[in-house]
Amino acid sequence: MNLNDKIRIIEGFPKEGISFKDVTPLLQDGEALNETIDKLAEYLNDKNIDVIVGPEARGFLFGAPVAYKMKKGFVPIRKPGKLPYDTISVEYDLEYGKDKIEIHKDAIKPGMRVAIVDDLLATGGTIAAASKLIEEMGGDIVALAFVIELTDLRGREKLKDYDVMSLLKYNI
Repeated sequence: MNLNDKIRIIEGFPKEGISFKDVTPLLQDGEALNETIDKLAEYLNDKNIDVIVGPEARGFLFGAPVAYKMKKGFVPIRKPGKLPYDTISVEYDLEYGKDKIEIHKDAIKPGMRVAIVDDLLATGGTIAAASKLIEEMGGDIVALAFVIELTDLRGREKLKDYDVMSLLKYNI
């Protein structure tokens, strides 16, 4: 199956000049979703991973099923104020401002081998921040796996110290 056929391209969304890559058709197609999860899990399978981490929100859609397939736990990274227990956070720069993400303070134990799974690698800012958060907790990032990579935005360069994989690549 060509998974590229399951990505809807929406020009001018959310604003003019943006070519949005919509994973909704992939999620709606059971066979395509299964193939996507299988391919992500297959890539991560030999990396001796302890836990899968997924950033809010689409990282949940792909990370949790990959964790299930691999019989691993899943840890969410969320926007501030969304997690019910004690958290640690990191602030990071956006194109026009700052953002912050949080994780439960007991979610990653020192020495844990972690894979981050998300739908999209664009500039790499959120994943770099998530990686920093995990490493501050003593976790070891062994892989970053994405469904889509927007190559023109050079997020892979920001993440050059990590093992990065994407199933589909697009220019912006």
